Amino acid sequence: MAEITMYSSQGCGYCQSAERLLARKGITQFNKIRVDAAPGLWEAMMARTGRRTVPQIYIGALHVGGFDDLNALDRSGKLDALL
Repeated sequence: MAEITMYSSQGCGYCQSAERLLARKGITQFNKIRVDAAPGLWEAMMARTGRRTVPQIYIGALHVGGFDDLNALDRSGKLDALL
């Protein structure tokens, strides 16, 4: 199983949707980085991803993007192969 990292924030509906999608795929354990939990985490996420919104999801070294991107991968049938 690939290592998954998700940058998220509390109360983010898209983050919760991404977690639910991953749970439906059997993924309940992953590296969750709450960018609102400590100073500097948001800036670190932006430096790594080039994006300002959460969630930002990595599967292994591949930057998938946000929830819409994750969902599109799932609907196209390509997500399972990455997981």
